[in-house]
Amino acid sequence: MSSPEALLLTTGLSRSFGGLVAVDSVSLQLEPATIHAVIGPNGAGKSTLVNLLAGEIKPSSGSIRLRGEDITGWKPDRIARRGVARTFQHTNVFPDFTVFENCRLAAQSRNVHLMRWLKPAESYREWNDAARSAMAMADLGGRAGVPAHSLSHGERRALEIAMSLATAPALFLLDEPLAGMGAEESTRIVALLKRLSADHSILLIEHDMDAVFALADRLTVMVNGAVLASGSPGAIRANAEVQAAYLGADVPMTAL
Repeated sequence: MSSPEALLLTTGLSRSFGGLVAVDSVSLQLEPATIHAVIGPNGAGKSTLVNLLAGEIKPSSGSIRLRGEDITGWKPDRIARRGVARTFQHTNVFPDFTVFENCRLAAQSRNVHLMRWLKPAESYREWNDAARSAMAMADLGGRAGVPAHSLSHGERRALEIAMSLATAPALFLLDEPLAGMGAEESTRIVALLKRLSADHSILLIEHDMDAVFALADRLTVMVNGAVLASGSPGAIRANAEVQAAYLGADVPMTAL
């Protein structure tokens, strides 16, 4: 059953590439101020699902609604201006710009009035304030003047999230934000995502199961492009089909 309060709602969402069905009739909903994790083995269709939600590719069938508005088939920039921010599996920042410049440029991207590009960015208080606020939230305030290429891997991930935050989104689409991190860096990003979830919704793709179960309010498990199960972390832990399909039939229920 769909909720009238759902921030994001997909119904029968599918995407085929020739004879390959990458996403197969996926229906899910994301509530405000929640973290919804999408998990599953490699090739399950998770990244394709995020690309559909972000407008990077168009669905073969089905619909996507954001705050009740049908955004099916919209282009990425239009979806972004409606309050959707996404990150990629590989960090996507401007390496020669400072942390502050990266965040300010992200804030500028939401302004479509060309006349505003006639003055230096430093003169627009709202862009600078948005950049500083995003850096503070991501614990990067002390790194404002550091070029992005000098940051650690974890800090670059935090910067990418801060850049997204500077665009004032309602929804984050995060594709493996913990990939390649050590334990200490992962802990910092998990804490950041927890803070963000107080005021934002997050759709999270992640293979670190410890992080997923520490963060997620709800999980959806995908296998072969389709939804196998969706529910609370406790319900997913206890689901025998999930254990067999995702972790292998010989893995005990308590492993998750």
